[in-house]
Amino acid sequence: QVQLVESGGGLVQAGGSLRLSCAASGSIPGIVVMAWFRQAPGKQREWVGTIGTSGDTNYADSVKGRFTISRDSAKKTLYLQMTSLKPEDTAVYYCNVPPYHWGQGTQVTVSA
Repeated sequence: QVQLVESGGGLVQAGGSLRLSCAASGSIPGIVVMAWFRQAPGKQREWVGTIGTSGDTNYADSVKGRFTISRDSAKKTLYLQMTSLKPEDTAVYYCNVPPYHWGQGTQVTVSA
C-alpha cells in the first residue's frame, strides 16, 4: 500500500511563489518516478511535470521555466517549487506515482 499526502497549497497573488510537498509512505522505494498533475475547475486533470529515477525532470510547456520538481529520497518527499504564479495556475495539485497511486490533492489559488 502506498500513501501520498500533499501539502503546501494556499492563496497567493499573481507573481508569487509556493512550494508544494508530497510525502510518500508505505510500500514505495525512496527513488521512483514521480509526477505532479493539476486539475482546474471544469477542466481535465493535466500533467505538470515528472522526475525520473536519476533526477531528470520534464515539464509541461505551460510551467517550464517557472516550476521546479525536486525530491528528498531519504524522506521520500517530492517537491514542486512554483514561481511567477499566474491566475491560470489555479488548480488542485496532485502527486502521482505512476500509474495508480495518487494523493488527495492540495488547492492552489492564484489571485490576479
